Amino acid sequence: MLQSIRDRSRSWGAKIIIGAVVVTMAMFGVDSLVGLFGNSGDEVAEVNGEPIMRQELELSVQRAIRSGQVPPEQERALRSQMLDELITTRVLSQYVEEGGMHLSEEQLDQIIVSLPEFQDQEGRFDQELFRNRLASAGYTPLGFRQQLRSDMKQQQLQQGLAYSDFSLPSEQERLAELQRQTRTFRHAALGPDDLEESISPSDEAIEAYYAQHQERFRRPEQVRLNYVVIDRQAMADEMEVEEAALRDAWREQTVNADRRLSHIMLTFGEQRSREEALAKLEEVQARIADGEAFADLAAQLSDDTVSAEQGGDLGVVSRGFFGEAFDEAAFSLDEGEVSDVVETDNGLHLLTVTGLERESFESMKDELRRQVALDRVSGEFNEKVQQLIDESFAADDLESVADDLGLALHSSDWVSRDTREGVLSEPGVMAQAFSEDVLEEGYNSEVIELDSDRRLVLRVDEHREATTLPLVDVRDEVAAQVAAQQRREALSTRADQLVDSLAEGGTVELDWQQAEEVSRQETRGLSQALVDAAFRLPAPEGESPVYGRVVDGDRAVIIALESVGEGEVDEQVERFVASMAERLRAQAAIQGLIEHLRSEAEIKR
Repeated sequence: MLQSIRDRSRSWGAKIIIGAVVVTMAMFGVDSLVGLFGNSGDEVAEVNGEPIMRQELELSVQRAIRSGQVPPEQERALRSQMLDELITTRVLSQYVEEGGMHLSEEQLDQIIVSLPEFQDQEGRFDQELFRNRLASAGYTPLGFRQQLRSDMKQQQLQQGLAYSDFSLPSEQERLAELQRQTRTFRHAALGPDDLEESISPSDEAIEAYYAQHQERFRRPEQVRLNYVVIDRQAMADEMEVEEAALRDAWREQTVNADRRLSHIMLTFGEQRSREEALAKLEEVQARIADGEAFADLAAQLSDDTVSAEQGGDLGVVSRGFFGEAFDEAAFSLDEGEVSDVVETDNGLHLLTVTGLERESFESMKDELRRQVALDRVSGEFNEKVQQLIDESFAADDLESVADDLGLALHSSDWVSRDTREGVLSEPGVMAQAFSEDVLEEGYNSEVIELDSDRRLVLRVDEHREATTLPLVDVRDEVAAQVAAQQRREALSTRADQLVDSLAEGGTVELDWQQAEEVSRQETRGLSQALVDAAFRLPAPEGESPVYGRVVDGDRAVIIALESVGEGEVDEQVERFVASMAERLRAQAAIQGLIEHLRSEAEIKR
């Protein structure tokens, strides 16, 4: 999360270029932009009385997906994380505002004009580029300045915290010594079979543990829900799409693909008139129609002697390279087709496409089927959503609504406000489930917009208050936890006895395993808990090892530290470690502030 916070506040230039690329009308259409910035007023969270709107969340999710940070299939799981980041950003923003941090208009101007995303090829600020990219991302210049001001203040706060902490050269040198240190030791594991007696918790122990840890066995307020979902993606999956429609969509999507072109060019002026050149090319068209090869005719007749030697080949051409008239003809052709006569400043041309630089139909087929199917079901989806809005508002149940719309009626198990399972974990769902109208009055919920493709309505079927579960209901769970605790304590006690005996020179039969020159980075397949414990032991003096032990999961491990090595100097690693130590100090300071602000904030989801 902290990395995401730093990423969000480090460069608003990066944010805007991502927005300019991904949140465009080409990607989402005008309706999507209007929906993001104008239609939805739903609150998904509230921080100290300040709302976070659904459109803010959706925009953050779409930016993350389109910028390549998150695969599209993880979109639904992403929402909870992005909402958490928005909440963190909001508490930081409120903190810097309360602290009176200042950023002048001149400083904002300087930041904006220096962002490369708003500069032309000569590196100068371009007002038109600035406005176009902001508009594509859904921002006005004023709105962008406000957001930039807030973000830069947060960056100042985080940099101030980071730079306020530092380490001395002597501390860095000591850290490097510790980092490259190696340790050679033996280790032997004790498991439940090494205990003299089996563990069987008494009734008294179970009851005492239950009494001391009742919060672990407290059941939160819960509901059972009935709900229906309209899912455009699911509707599209059931749609049959004929191959002809897929090929039409493929051609439409690849109409601007780069293509390899050949041409036959005839000039006119001193040697021939325009009419003579036109008549000659019409004869050439007829000869091509009769079966003569375009390349042969280009070699014989084209006035472009350079390309004529290659059968008229012009290479791979992108739209806009030769001008509007040329593009209109060239990019209307499929492979192997010959154009009508095209006139440019250079003369008259016949064009043919000899190759297309586009993805194959087969490679795009699945995505094309999904897109075409989504387009076809959009009308039906919108009609169903409107019907769901109308019927669920007036109905006294949800089953009749599901029947009328042909939807499956889903039922949940007992769920609480903080459930994180399936569709019920989406932002806003559990808030509706525990709202006064739904929970207390017994109404159907409002239609909840989960994302652009899904709508949900829910109804509470059963409700139960929060309570501490009686011991009789959780006895087996309590007994298992007591037994595990007692086993760890018994193994720890047994390990302590063996360590004391070994330290006094006693002989103990153990299945020792040798570990040579283990470093903090190269653990040689050992558990991190074991390696950490070995590095916590003091260095041995003389020939006698230093003994210790560690409880590692369901076992206790005895350690005999034999020697400590200096390790090899690796300047690159040590510079990295020193840098990481500084970063960790800074992160700890920033994270500490964030945790404090969140703990003090009034946050409602």
